[in-house]
Amino acid sequence: MKLQTLAAACLSLVFGTATLAQSPVKIGIEGAFPPWNALDSQGKLSGLDVDLITDLCKRAALECELVPGPWSGMIPGLNAGKYDAVMTMGINDERRKVIDFTIPYAAGNGTFLVPAGSPLAALPMKGEALNLNDKALADPVMAEIGEKLDGLSVGVVGSTSQERLIAAYFGDHAQVRTYESGKMRDLDLLSGRIDAGFDSGVYAAATYGTDGSGELVMAGPYVRGAMLATNVAIGLRKGEDALREKFDAAIRQAAEDGTIRRVSTQWSRLDLTPPTDQ
Repeated sequence: MKLQTLAAACLSLVFGTATLAQSPVKIGIEGAFPPWNALDSQGKLSGLDVDLITDLCKRAALECELVPGPWSGMIPGLNAGKYDAVMTMGINDERRKVIDFTIPYAAGNGTFLVPAGSPLAALPMKGEALNLNDKALADPVMAEIGEKLDGLSVGVVGSTSQERLIAAYFGDHAQVRTYESGKMRDLDLLSGRIDAGFDSGVYAAATYGTDGSGELVMAGPYVRGAMLATNVAIGLRKGEDALREKFDAAIRQAAEDGTIRRVSTQWSRLDLTPPTDQ
């Protein structure tokens, strides 16, 4: 038996048909989505994702390298081999067609951001949880929000499930504006160039607080369900089963021993621990 064939057979015995990314495992991370991740003036990455992936790689006995890049290029870069895994990847059916996911490492939501004093600050169900899959409850609320957004503009980060949700629910009522990052969108929101933003509730709470005293305030419900990808996982190329299994085991351990709770509350003020029975 040739040496290459023997090596492949040994790997098959260990991992079945799964593959495992070569060391170091290159982790794609945006670096422009606080508190999940951000780049400081020296180009150093920090945030919830950074602390957590450092812990997960250690648990999984993996050497990992963090590689910052634009969000719109994460999935193409993953499938092209630029990254072996991508952080902050919300799970939805559209993405499942082209990539795989670990189990969730965080459970979040989406909410509106508006300037303090805006009439939109009075959107219904402010600060309350709203599951869009409960259509009997959610549809009337979303219809009322759509009426209030009629003729106005809503800013979202492009290539996100937030963009898909706003376009699906309010595209006939409001102008949907896309941005490369939440910070760029917020500058337009503060300057009055758009009327509202929609983003991760974790981003909103960590950046502007929950007491409504900032220049931008959260409005309307904390939304989850439908096409909104609020369960956050690590994105992987199709077929990287061995790598997925290593990360899955590490995520379960981090959830069960309180690490995810500690890291998420430190960075976001919220306990984002997902269910462990995945």
